[in-house]
Amino acid sequence: MARSLLSCLLLLALGAAPVQSAPMSGHSEPGADPKAEPKVIVIAHRGASGLRPEHTLLSYELAIEQGADFIEPDLVPTKDGVLVARHENNITETTDVASHPEFASRRTTKTIDGETMTGWFTEDFTLAELKTLRAKERLPQLRPGNTAYDGQAEIPTLDEVIALAKRRSKALGRTIGIYPETKHPSYFASIGLPLEQRLVDTLKAAGWDRADAPVFIQSFEVDNLKKLKTMTHIRLIQLMSKDGGPADHAQPSYAAMATPEGLKQVATYAYGIGPELTMIAPWTGDPTDLIVDAHAAGLRLHPWTFRAENFFLMPRYRTGADPKAHGELEAEIRYFIGLGVDGFFTDYPAIGVAARETNSAPVR
Repeated sequence: MARSLLSCLLLLALGAAPVQSAPMSGHSEPGADPKAEPKVIVIAHRGASGLRPEHTLLSYELAIEQGADFIEPDLVPTKDGVLVARHENNITETTDVASHPEFASRRTTKTIDGETMTGWFTEDFTLAELKTLRAKERLPQLRPGNTAYDGQAEIPTLDEVIALAKRRSKALGRTIGIYPETKHPSYFASIGLPLEQRLVDTLKAAGWDRADAPVFIQSFEVDNLKKLKTMTHIRLIQLMSKDGGPADHAQPSYAAMATPEGLKQVATYAYGIGPELTMIAPWTGDPTDLIVDAHAAGLRLHPWTFRAENFFLMPRYRTGADPKAHGELEAEIRYFIGLGVDGFFTDYPAIGVAARETNSAPVR
């Protein structure tokens, strides 16, 4: 595959990044007490998004069946203020909106967090209008099998994701948590659709406003997490990328935030961090000190994102040269578990659960 196509696919796959099989025996509902949840939690990244179109009930349901401890909805608002699960508010690549002539005039160009993009955006649609659309696979070049499910699922609301988690928790006899991300909070606040109160109110209505609730709230921004700290007792996770910094400019860079002193500051408002994988272990060379430094600051680490395709794997875990072929994902996850992570995001929850439950030492 040409280098230019690979670069394009990587940009699509990373998206906005600057932009607990059942819990182990003896564990109960996930909560703030680490003894009450698996030592290493498996977070279904946008559901089982390696096998179903992301952020659909199809994807979340499969992730639950595969044993994920948490399912992750990225949250954006509709025009009428309803929180829905989409990786981005630009829904051009994840829905069939382009095939709806009634919405052709909604196509527009916007600048969000410094990036100019053209497409259709959730904040320009009511929930009723969004419900007429159907989801599709975002990475068909890498995951052609997922296109078989195009057109089968609606855009789910946060309420629907919570209802699914509660319903399946009751049916399976184990707690399935949710791990929502607030997407572009500064941007949405600037257009009169702030996310924080809507999210907190929805979680409170579900009975989740405690530190031992089966919920984490994550964000790449800083000030909205600090605001959430004053609004809820739910655990907060500061997301970090290898490059760049928070879109709200609350800190100069993620690199500065990942220093020992920076991590101490993060620990004043967050329960943990969600770093990009290469912040812990670069593709070449030795692991960094991030795990040790974060733990010293009292923070948990839930890195992102483990994916099975060669395109995403560390070079030593790839199998062959085909970027869409699957490599040794379980071995890669076991390597990071051996380094001491406290949880992880993966598009393939079944593989993540298998890696967690083997509890093996690093294999390479």
